[in-house]
Amino acid sequence: MLGYGTGMKLLGFQIPNYTFPGVTDDKLFDHVAMLANTAEQAGFDSVFVMDHFYQLPNIGPRTDPMLEAYTVLAGIAARTKKVRLGTLVTGVTYRNPAFLAKVVTTLDNVSSGRAILGIGAAWNDDEHRGYGYEFPPVGERLSRLEEALQICRAMFREEAPKLEGRYYRIEGALNSPRPIQPNGPPIMIGGGGEERTLKLVAQYADMCNIFGDPATIRHKMDVLEKHCERVGRDPSTIVKTRLGSMIVRKTDAEADRLFEQVLNRPGINRDWARAGFIVGGPDRVAEQAQKLLDAGLDGLIFNMPHMEDPEAIALAGQTLAGLRQPAVAR
Repeated sequence: MLGYGTGMKLLGFQIPNYTFPGVTDDKLFDHVAMLANTAEQAGFDSVFVMDHFYQLPNIGPRTDPMLEAYTVLAGIAARTKKVRLGTLVTGVTYRNPAFLAKVVTTLDNVSSGRAILGIGAAWNDDEHRGYGYEFPPVGERLSRLEEALQICRAMFREEAPKLEGRYYRIEGALNSPRPIQPNGPPIMIGGGGEERTLKLVAQYADMCNIFGDPATIRHKMDVLEKHCERVGRDPSTIVKTRLGSMIVRKTDAEADRLFEQVLNRPGINRDWARAGFIVGGPDRVAEQAQKLLDAGLDGLIFNMPHMEDPEAIALAGQTLAGLRQPAVAR
């Protein structure tokens, strides 16, 4: 099920932003669907959206538009043919996990078997406060995440599962129609916490997503490998990905000019931007992206500022298509 033609197992395009110059609200989803279609045609094999209700600080003002994740994914499913679809990632506190399993199963049916369940422990206290969601301490959120993973896996795979947890329970929960994908949509856990999050990846996930430079990635992969060893899991059965930002243009100079605009945005954390962005012409971008893969990843996911430019998305797909998996495992 998971596999990308160049040797990578995933090449994802993330849409974290619904503010586009000259695009009015009545045309907003058409523009989002155009971006997803452009990414599909450019060679990206998956499209992700954020599961947030406010815009995030390093992307734009909190008052910027933000569409509900699963509604927009269902719309994208109807406008695309091949790309897999998921959130990067759903906050466990935002939905009852049995309901979440039903939502993602429905997305799998609507998309003819292209859904991915992205999930994490949640972090944005501002959204929780505004929407009236409880925001427990991080330890409890991780415990809730584990129970949610158990429930979603059971509802994807069993006819009428039961589970009595500390925070959630199901009693013969029906999930019909069943997911299109055997054993249900793959589960991606977002986050790089070394004691608990990566342990949950080893126990429950088909995929994981982390942040960081090559040195950070190598370290996280070593930690994940140790967790896999403890639970008897082959780490190669987990698709390991990294989310980052990209500015690619025909020349390094053009890309650098656009990146300077990003760095000059009000409220931007410049250190965060420099650590998280890949910037340059095709050759420089390909070299930087290849170093990330060589650090132990199976796939890459990128968002792109200036997404109103379909030509940049096409160039990104062409640039990344030549990347390869390391010939020898670390």
